[in-house]
Amino acid sequence: MANIFAYAEARGGELRKVALETVTAARKLADATGGEVHALLVGAAGITAKATLLAEHGADVVMVCEHEGFTHYNPEAAAALAAEQIGKGGFKAAVFSTSAQGRDLAPRIAAKLQVGLVTDSISVEMNNDVLLARHPMNIGKVIATVAIASTPALVSIRPNTYSPVANPKAGRVENVSPVADPSASRVVVTEMIEGGKGKLDLAEAPVIIAGGRGLKSAENFSIVEDLAAAFGNAAVGATRAVTDDGWRPHSDQIGQTGRLVSPDLYIAVGISGAVQHLAGMRTSKTIVAINKDKDAPIFKVADYGIVGDVLEIVPALTAAVREARKGH
Repeated sequence: MANIFAYAEARGGELRKVALETVTAARKLADATGGEVHALLVGAAGITAKATLLAEHGADVVMVCEHEGFTHYNPEAAAALAAEQIGKGGFKAAVFSTSAQGRDLAPRIAAKLQVGLVTDSISVEMNNDVLLARHPMNIGKVIATVAIASTPALVSIRPNTYSPVANPKAGRVENVSPVADPSASRVVVTEMIEGGKGKLDLAEAPVIIAGGRGLKSAENFSIVEDLAAAFGNAAVGATRAVTDDGWRPHSDQIGQTGRLVSPDLYIAVGISGAVQHLAGMRTSKTIVAINKDKDAPIFKVADYGIVGDVLEIVPALTAAVREARKGH
């Protein structure tokens, strides 16, 4: 029996969706070892109230640290606390998210513990007491299965690759203290500025509508916005060529040098399918490509393809989605 550690991300006093995904992945590993899931949650006063949601998704123990120094992400204090808890707990594995925060936090903890880290994993499992992580390599062209020999095995998972699964546990809450005064950290996040406030984050959106230069102009991105609005749960993304041209903000960029996404549905509008873009979205569960060039590389990874003018097809698709959603 071996326990699994999970780091539960919070922002602005609320749990992020990736926190539930991380706990769900940790639950799967713990069920294989017969152990428990111990989730760490840090935040300002009141964050303890969110522990219940972690228990509802499979956490046996929720370790909570409340401190005003954790009002915003505090990399030094969070890494010190997580490393201490992982070391004390004798965990078999520790699971993080490959979110923006996780990309910063997990390597810090790996360095403190002097162990390796496999990032951006799309699945994890236990095999004969060894953690195996599937990890995209070579711009996503190869999926490597990596066996992690170190203990604890540190792994971070790509957002949206695990759907949060309700798995209620007793979820006892244990209060833990920071390693040092979080307010005294050398690195201080003073403000969080959200891009596209009120819109779904690309990493968490179940549906993504992404546009490329096949849209011909920045103004034509309105049809992409309209299609996203018709779905009601979609975010808008873009290729690097589009963001380099200033049609969309760089925060919308999907690809090797942008965001890595794995939504349930990815609709590529006027995107040719450069390898750098495919590296960021090819793990999407269902891919639909719309392009006038029937030989565009995007069709090689698409589950469904539509050959035609995006300026005609996308508005028609938007109308169809609106009609289908009437009454819902």
